[in-house]
Amino acid sequence: MVAKGRFAPGHLGELTQVVPFEMVDEVLAEAGAVQSRVRHLPARVVIYLLLAGCLFADLGYRQVWQRMVAGLHGLEVAAPTAGALTQARRRAGVKPIRALFDLLRGPAAATRAARWRGLLVCAIDGTTMSVPDSPANLTAFTKHAGNNGGSGYPLLRLTAVVCCGTRTIIDAVFGPTSSGETTHADRLARSLRAGMIVLADRNFGAGKFLAAIAATHAQILVRVKTSSTGPKLPVLRRLPDGSYLSLWNGVQVRVVDAEIAIATSAGRRTGVYRLATTLLDYRRYPAFDVVKLYHERWEIETAYCEIKSSILGGRVLRARTPAGVTQEVYALLVTYQALRLAMADATDTRPDIDPDRASFTIALNAARDQLVQAAGVIADTTIDLIGGIGRLVLANLMPDRRPRVSPRVVKRAISKYNAKGTVNRRSYKATLNIDILAPPESLTTDAAP
Repeated sequence: MVAKGRFAPGHLGELTQVVPFEMVDEVLAEAGAVQSRVRHLPARVVIYLLLAGCLFADLGYRQVWQRMVAGLHGLEVAAPTAGALTQARRRAGVKPIRALFDLLRGPAAATRAARWRGLLVCAIDGTTMSVPDSPANLTAFTKHAGNNGGSGYPLLRLTAVVCCGTRTIIDAVFGPTSSGETTHADRLARSLRAGMIVLADRNFGAGKFLAAIAATHAQILVRVKTSSTGPKLPVLRRLPDGSYLSLWNGVQVRVVDAEIAIATSAGRRTGVYRLATTLLDYRRYPAFDVVKLYHERWEIETAYCEIKSSILGGRVLRARTPAGVTQEVYALLVTYQALRLAMADATDTRPDIDPDRASFTIALNAARDQLVQAAGVIADTTIDLIGGIGRLVLANLMPDRRPRVSPRVVKRAISKYNAKGTVNRRSYKATLNIDILAPPESLTTDAAP
């Protein structure tokens, strides 16, 4: 079943149940973007066109339209030109799709795997995306200087807070790369609250950022630099688990120094990490467990990989104007979130499986197939929490994660010529060992136990 008349092409296959007609109509009405008369391309249809364009990022919008109507056999549907589709997207504007993202963003179901010691585990980080090298985009976005001519395309910076258990997006902001990650992070504080713990890398190891997070009553666990440019964290009190209390920009923190060793058949490598956290209770949050928790930060890197590699396929965004780029990025975030919500609904029915065993690629390809077939657009009278997408995900679970390491090398070089020397690109099974280090005596101001 699909909508009637000229609204029939407006669907997202089974994902329409995650982004239903009523939700789209609501954001259009609030934005004042509902058409005064029903055209061949009603506003609701255009919103679904934007989302479908993210499922088929390698296609132009006319080809995306052909896939939206491919399953509407026997129905009379429009055949708009590329110019008509462009004008329709401009009429829709940014407000409805941004409001749609605000409705959908969030941690999804509070699965057991998303929590640690009762806290919702989240990660914050930034990434860059390439936009078309058009004169209009160059007024808002800049290219990065560097070797071999620099970035080539102008870049935008996307910074997000992601729920590590389900990889759903809690909030996201983006803009030109002239604004850094910590600047963007200040705008994300609106979505942080008590009951969360936010994991962050060294780029966020600034006292101002820490104070902003602490003001939201969310907890934080951040890696900090140990070099001369890192924060000075004197030992105010040593704790029995090897951590110590300190003060950072007026915020009381607990500091954990740990040496992490990775052993493989090719050798052994060690590194020293310094973590600062607002989790002050060493009995409830032992230092060893805090170090292990920090590894969950990599879930946001996987989420960015799914957006940039699985959905976009490493491609440059389509839009050739800053307003179009904003519209497209919000559509991309909505589409990713819809897929992740569908996956979370499926894995929630199986409490024995970790959500990270669900394959994003399986879900993405299933959603594409459902859209082409116009299948599952309107829910049946019997509610199916899993759906066709979820059944395929559960039938094709990935194996449990194994501790493995892989060298950080470029596997697809820019140059056609081989680099000097040999590069080992093998992945190895790894054994991890964590040792909590006592703070150096030179930092101690009060060594009382």
